[in-house]
Amino acid sequence: MADTPVAGDLEAPFRFEYDPATLRYAPDAVRSLGTELDEQGYDRALVVCGTTVGETPAVMDPVRDGLGDRLASVFAETTPAKRLGTAYDGLERFREADADCLVAVGGGSSLDVAKIISILAATDRDPTAVGTAFADSGTIAVPEAALPPIIAVPTTLAGADLSIVAGVTAAPDTCPVDEPASGGVSDPELMPAAACYDPELIATTPRSVLAASAMNGFDKGIETLYAANATPITDATASHGLDLLTEGLLAFGNGDDDPWVYQSVTQGLMLVQYGISRANGTTLSLIHALGHGLTRTDDVQQGAAHGIIAPHALSYLFEQVDGRRSLLADALGVGDADNPGTAVVDRVSEVVTTLGLPTQLRDVAGPDRAEFPEVADAVLEDAFMMNVPSGLEPTREDIVGVLESAW
Repeated sequence: MADTPVAGDLEAPFRFEYDPATLRYAPDAVRSLGTELDEQGYDRALVVCGTTVGETPAVMDPVRDGLGDRLASVFAETTPAKRLGTAYDGLERFREADADCLVAVGGGSSLDVAKIISILAATDRDPTAVGTAFADSGTIAVPEAALPPIIAVPTTLAGADLSIVAGVTAAPDTCPVDEPASGGVSDPELMPAAACYDPELIATTPRSVLAASAMNGFDKGIETLYAANATPITDATASHGLDLLTEGLLAFGNGDDDPWVYQSVTQGLMLVQYGISRANGTTLSLIHALGHGLTRTDDVQQGAAHGIIAPHALSYLFEQVDGRRSLLADALGVGDADNPGTAVVDRVSEVVTTLGLPTQLRDVAGPDRAEFPEVADAVLEDAFMMNVPSGLEPTREDIVGVLESAW
């Protein structure tokens, strides 16, 4: 079966170009935020977060302490909708506070909004022009002027930190657009200047929220190993990251709150993201495309969609191509199994059930079976499908079959 180069294929050519954020890790890393800003050469930070995070002393107190007199203001108004209008409100706060950088605290929504604020701060276009162009094109132009830098401080396991993309939506009641619109921005300039990984901060997040976000980050590691553009560098970081995540998530799901659990999942999250978002593409692939298809018009939570669909997507993948199943089995701690493909699927299913996530599409607020052909079309058109393994040629019928198996 044709496939991506397996481990040990030393003749496979690759080019790895990556300009990542500075990575800072420690059980109390957030208390070094002021030091990091000093090393980056910035003085006044606007903290961007959601209302819940902004009202949680266990998160905000160490952030405030870490920034000290470099804290210019807090903008605690982001929502999962990631509204363009919210970013404009954040831009106003950024200017009022005379800030020169942004510290995004929370999950992917806060980081995405911070990225849009950064773009808006560097552009000379007025809100109406930006809103009109976004509604027409589904994206926002990144100006040539330098963007205010972002420091990412994750509190979930979604794994949006080392990324050059941002999602955004717009609604007439919050932004100058005539009708609702959604889209995204991708540019190397959107990579955060630094990312601060603090397991003690992640441990403050409610267990249900962490569990719901976990499959997003976990699946990034899985897909990085079988993606068409995998490299030995991303193989190494994703493999070790999956090892740490698997052990940590199983312990977490079984109720273990020992500090090593949060240290393991935090380091694993950091590693599976390394190198997946580069100027010439990403390693995200089939599972993420399916996740987009399931969540594009419905209220199903993204982590839940990933948890449900991942075992079925992998079963389909292994029926068609090798999918680097042996490498995946090693990374997931089941490398001694007689059938590595089955062992990988079973291991991923074990993580999902141990985290207490739903396992059937019928149990979540997603599309019903009659909509599966439409979902399949959206999946096949998703940009991440460019990264499926060589030899895998999914059809509409194939994708509907994966959705049916998950029903």
